Amino acid sequence: MDQTGPLIRNVSDTARWAAMYRARETDRKDALFRDPFARRLAGERGERIWRSMPGRERNDWTWVTRTYLYDRFITGEVAQGADLVVNLAAGLDARPYRLPLPPSLQWIEVDLPGILDDKESLLRGETPACRLERVRLDLADVTARRALFESLGRRGRRVLIIAEGLLIYLPPEGVAALARDLAVPPSFQRWVLEVVSPGLLRMMMKQLWRALDVASAPFLFGPAEGPAFFVPHGWRPAEVRSMLRTARGLGRLSLMMRLLSLLPESNDRQGSRPWSGVCLMARGGT
Repeated sequence: MDQTGPLIRNVSDTARWAAMYRARETDRKDALFRDPFARRLAGERGERIWRSMPGRERNDWTWVTRTYLYDRFITGEVAQGADLVVNLAAGLDARPYRLPLPPSLQWIEVDLPGILDDKESLLRGETPACRLERVRLDLADVTARRALFESLGRRGRRVLIIAEGLLIYLPPEGVAALARDLAVPPSFQRWVLEVVSPGLLRMMMKQLWRALDVASAPFLFGPAEGPAFFVPHGWRPAEVRSMLRTARGLGRLSLMMRLLSLLPESNDRQGSRPWSGVCLMARGGT
C-alpha cells in the first residue's frame, strides 16, 4: 500500500472511512446494528483514514445514527412491499448481507467499477440474503444512468432508491438533475437520502477541507430549503428524522450535544445552524 500519497485519494475512499465507523459500532456491546463485514471492508486504509480525522471519536454518533436511520427506513419500506432496491453509489455497503431481507427482494448496487470490484473480492464466498446484482456505472454519465433507470423501472412495481453519502458531494444543480431523472420511472416510489444545512456544510468543510480537497471530494450540497429542495424536482418529504434528535433518543450524545439537542429545530428551511436529517422521500412534487 502507498504510504506516501494522500489517504483519501478519491470519493470512493470515503466508503472505507464509513465502513470503519460501522466496524467500531459492531464492536460495542450495546451496538445499534452489527455489520460483521465492516472491518474487512474498511481494511488498513479505512482504519488509517479514520485515525487521521479530527474529532473522529467525537463524531461517531453522526455516522452511526445515519446508518441506523437508513436501516430503519429500508426495512420499513421492504415490509411495506418494496420489491426492488436501487443503491446509488453503493460503495462498501453490506446491507444485502447483514439485513433481514426476503430472498425474493431484488437489490441493485450501482457504483464505479473499482470500488465494486474491491467489494466483490472482499466478500467472495459470502451469501447475500436477497437477489443481489451489481452495475458498474458512473452516475455522472447522464445518458447511461437514464438508460439504467428506465430499465430498472420495468423490473419492479414499488422501487426504493437509496443515496447514502452521495448527494453531499454533488453541486445543487447535479442533485436536482439526478432527482428529476429518478422521478421519471413510475415505479420509483420512495427515495432515502440525507440533507445537511448550509451551516453544517460550512462547519464540516472547515474541519475536513484539507483531506477532502486533496482528494477532490469537497462537500457541496447543503440546501437552504432543507428537504423541500426536492419538491420542484419530483419528490416530497414523507418523513424526516433529525440526526441530532435521533441520536439523543439512542443515548449516543455527549453532555454538550444533549444540551444542544434540546434547542428548537425545524425540518424545513435551514440556515446557519448545524442540522442534518435522513429523509424518506415520496414521488410527487410541484
